[in-house]
Amino acid sequence: MSEKAVFEGRRVAAAVRTEEDFTEALKSKVKVIFMQYSSILTVEDLIRRCHEAGKTIFIHMDFTDGIGKDRAGLEFLKKLGADGILTTKTSIIRLARELGLATVQRFFIVDSHSVDTAVESIRIAKPEMVEIMPGVVVKKIREFAERVNTPILAGGLLEYREEVDDALDAGATAVSTACRDLWNYK
Repeated sequence: MSEKAVFEGRRVAAAVRTEEDFTEALKSKVKVIFMQYSSILTVEDLIRRCHEAGKTIFIHMDFTDGIGKDRAGLEFLKKLGADGILTTKTSIIRLARELGLATVQRFFIVDSHSVDTAVESIRIAKPEMVEIMPGVVVKKIREFAERVNTPILAGGLLEYREEVDDALDAGATAVSTACRDLWNYK
């Protein structure tokens, strides 16, 4: 699944943390949902509902309860129909790619060392997309876009249309946000 296909026509993804958020995301114009909560008991229903609404769903492995952060856990999600996964872990990205799941690797950029570490992780794991957090760090988005040949997603702390525009103008392929007001933007 190419990043262009994932975000074709809509460049904002819904970062969903609650059932209420999920219900609103299903009704919104977003095409992509990043599930930041789920469990072995709920994930199948979340995937089904998302697909019935014509949306793509990425399961955040770091926030999923009861599903192993290993090959078997990833195989389970693939069998249930998950389109892809998000994680901060390089080893999970590599396994998910081997299984044919779309991958988004998340990086929290706090200083120049974290930029260098993230660039090296991207080279090793080769995720389809990376999410740079917080998404309001336009300067670092531009730097990543220049240093790696991987689509960049901006996530975290994006609350205004201008911030979405700034991130996209800096080279981000798309943004993810929990701000419902932005789910129908772009």
